[in-house]
Amino acid sequence: MTQTAFFIPSINLMGAGCLATAVNTINERGFKRALIVTDAVLEKLGVAGKVTELLDDHGVESIVFGGAQPNPTVSNVEAGLAILREAECDCVISLGGGSPHDCAKGIALCATNGGVIGDYEGVDKSAHPQLPLIAINTTAGTASEMTRFCIITDESRLVKMAIVDRHVTPIMSVNDPELMVGKPAALTAATGMDALTHAIEAYVSIAATPITDACALKAVSIIARTLRRAVAEGGDLKAREAMSYAQFLAGMAFNNASLGFVHAMAHQLGGFYDLPHGVCNAVLLPHVAAFNASVAGARLKDVAEAMGVDIANLSDDQGAEACIAAIRALAADIGIPAGLTELGVKDGDVPILAINALKDACGLTNPRPATQAEIEAIFRAAA
Repeated sequence: MTQTAFFIPSINLMGAGCLATAVNTINERGFKRALIVTDAVLEKLGVAGKVTELLDDHGVESIVFGGAQPNPTVSNVEAGLAILREAECDCVISLGGGSPHDCAKGIALCATNGGVIGDYEGVDKSAHPQLPLIAINTTAGTASEMTRFCIITDESRLVKMAIVDRHVTPIMSVNDPELMVGKPAALTAATGMDALTHAIEAYVSIAATPITDACALKAVSIIARTLRRAVAEGGDLKAREAMSYAQFLAGMAFNNASLGFVHAMAHQLGGFYDLPHGVCNAVLLPHVAAFNASVAGARLKDVAEAMGVDIANLSDDQGAEACIAAIRALAADIGIPAGLTELGVKDGDVPILAINALKDACGLTNPRPATQAEIEAIFRAAA
């Protein structure tokens, strides 16, 4: 028997209205001055202001850094860290989706460990816990609000750095679906497919355990039943809540079983072209599943069943094909682009994308190894 570990924040608040509970808990923990890390859109819409007012009502001062851009960069981390140090903040609050959460993790990690965020690329490179981080989620996809993963774009190299570190796990995650109502359909679709990718990659992972399996399959089931409705009816609070649970379950799965080639490849597309991470995952997922089918057919058949496919008379190979068809059908129904060409990916860039993807994949747990030529072939099949 091999030893395993299961990482998760110590407090995880779920359900409509839990934002108020979170702010009360922040006060009870004795924090006095918070840096709120968010993006320009949420700052402009007044969501950050709402959090500031709630904190103020509970005696907690705050300052807003709205500079977390999509695919947050080293420069974003450095800018936020300078504000945190000048304001002498004793905690960090991330507000948004994966981009603010990852940016906040980078800030909080450097605040206590020193150096620059690039120093911590890889697995468990830090010596000390980050500054306490409370992650308030506004999308249902990345699960960054509860994971030990932090993805930061190094704009000098045009690559995404993966920081996988137990010390970047937030102390508290907050999933209030009231903050997710009204999110644009395209964002809902992309983040939902990101969650589906997390669940499937965790389920076929060579590091999967019975705990991560249960989380992954439940996440797949909820997403298959709910994502179409969440995209079509953005004001449906029940659909939003269901998706918040699904993405959290998928996060529990991949946070402990890790990920595979979909993410290794999507990270390169995001870093090189500044593309939406969830969209890249959605386009790549069926192609990587097809690559893995020869060694993970039985597991992909389980995924097909979780997506509502009748697998009673299917072989493992047929079940894998049914899984891939179900993924493609869901992606098409919610408006995901058909291929990477629509996203502006150029064939001439494929070799360097493949090389960097293989470097990224060294710490991941894809069920089937791949050569550079095979990764290039997957990129081209997804074009």
